[in-house]
This record gives sequence, structure tokens and C-alpha cells, in this order.
Amino acid sequence: MRRGFSMITAIIFIVLVATLGALALSLSTQTTKQTTDLFLREQGELLAQSATEFALLAFSAHEINATNGCLQQINAQYPQAGANALFDINITLRYLGSGLPAACNETSVTTTDSNLTLIIDTIVTSTVSTEPIRFHRRTLQKP
Repeated sequence: MRRGFSMITAIIFIVLVATLGALALSLSTQTTKQTTDLFLREQGELLAQSATEFALLAFSAHEINATNGCLQQINAQYPQAGANALFDINITLRYLGSGLPAACNETSVTTTDSNLTLIIDTIVTSTVSTEPIRFHRRTLQKP
């Protein structure tokens, strides 16, 4: 009778240790995935901030007239264009103002202080994560 209880106790102990080991392994892999996703999210936020600054720089270099029109869209990939890109970056520029060329998607304003103000929508999307990481940043800029 005594050996039977010892065998049952040993089996319960082995099952308990195996369950704890499986739980530890599961939590370890989940923590690694969360760390990777958090890193990609932070990198996406920084890319959105940099892309917004790049859009302002591109706007400053673009001459708005009837032949050039307005700069409305910028598309990029990070770290480089091609199959190895980690992020897709899409920037849309909308203009507040009056007297702009007809090709510009503008919203009329009546004050001269708000003329040629930009609404910059920056969308950064991860292309490698198992869970989609998408960060949107909207900025109102007066260049």
C-alpha cells in the first residue's frame, strides 16, 4: 500500500514540474514576441516623426506654381526600397489657403495668417511583424 502512494505522489510531482516547465516556456516566448513588437512600434513612431520632418523639407524645396502644382504625396520604405523593407511610409499633404493652383487639394481659409498651412498625414506600416503595426500621425504645420 505504501509503494502505491509513493508512485502516485511521484507521478503528481512529475506532472506538476512538466506543467510549470511548459508555462515558463510559453511565457518566455510570449515575452520575446512582445518585446519585438514593442521595438517595432517605437521604431515606427520615430519614423513617423522623421517622415513628417522630411515632408516639410520636401515642401520647402518644391516650388508651387501652375506647372509644378502642389506636392501631395510622398511614399517611401525603410531601411531601403525593395524586398528587405521593414516599414512602408505614406505621407499625404493637404493645403489650407487660397490662391493656390487648381491641382492642389486645398481648403479655403479667409485669414492671411493661415494661408499655405499644411495638414500632413503620415502613416507608417510594418511589413514584417506577425501582428500588423500601423502608426498614424497628423500634423498641422505652418512652413
